[in-house]
Amino acid sequence: MRAAEWGLLGLLSLLWGGSFFFSKLALAEMPPLTVVLARVGIAALALWLYLRLRGIAVPMAVESWRAFLGMGLLNSLVPFSLIFWGQTFIGSGLASILNATTPIFSILVAHFLAGDERLSRSRLAGIALGLAGVAVLLGGQASLRSDGAFWGVLGCLGAALSYGFANTYGRRFKRMGIEPAVAAFGQIAATTLMALPLVLLIDRPWTAGMPGLGIWGALAALALLSTAFAYIVFFHLVATAGATNTSLVTLLIPVSAILLGAVFLGERLSAAQFGGMALIGLGLLALDGRVLHIILHRGRQ
Repeated sequence: MRAAEWGLLGLLSLLWGGSFFFSKLALAEMPPLTVVLARVGIAALALWLYLRLRGIAVPMAVESWRAFLGMGLLNSLVPFSLIFWGQTFIGSGLASILNATTPIFSILVAHFLAGDERLSRSRLAGIALGLAGVAVLLGGQASLRSDGAFWGVLGCLGAALSYGFANTYGRRFKRMGIEPAVAAFGQIAATTLMALPLVLLIDRPWTAGMPGLGIWGALAALALLSTAFAYIVFFHLVATAGATNTSLVTLLIPVSAILLGAVFLGERLSAAQFGGMALIGLGLLALDGRVLHIILHRGRQ
């Protein structure tokens, strides 16, 4: 990749890493489902304006919106809700590390459901390392203490599994001829439609106090920067640098989230959490395969 693309990759990692930071701030005064609705509702409006400015039409066919609803459920409503719920028990840095297991679940789901993802030795090694990292993280939260950290870890792992199903499900948009920016708007808009009745029935936000100005700022940043703008950067990178290179952002997101959590929220990771992060990082490198390929290639020279 060129220097500009590396810069955009770093920006994307900061935007998506920042989502854990901004959501942690918002969760101090708002319940998880309400934060989900605010994130997707504001982002849907921003992405709709983006599509209008570019003159891109949104398909209105029933088949398209059925696909948007499925993608919204798997790629937004379920994982956002689980991550935000999990963050009421654990720190934003740890949540981002657990979210980094998404490629591991994606490969496993694709192997069993899609049938076209073969488990090579490097992928098996990557999965084993990643699962070992998860085991180390879970070991650090093994006791069901009153703070519920164990359940927060499981919630974030459930979100990563949901993302894994979404990555396989999302392949249909290419077959349907729906470009990525439209698919992003469709799934976010569909998520808004699904989240609204849940918030009204469960959270009943009108019974809560009005959040402070700082919380509204965190919500705006979560929706506009970490969702709408991040999708635009992501699509640009996929077009210019390719999907494989763009996937490297998975390795960088925890770094951004941990730094933001440490500087602004005073969060600190334990030795077990650093060890788990290292194993997951090695697993992701093995799944990517390029580093191993370079090492083997140089070894033959």
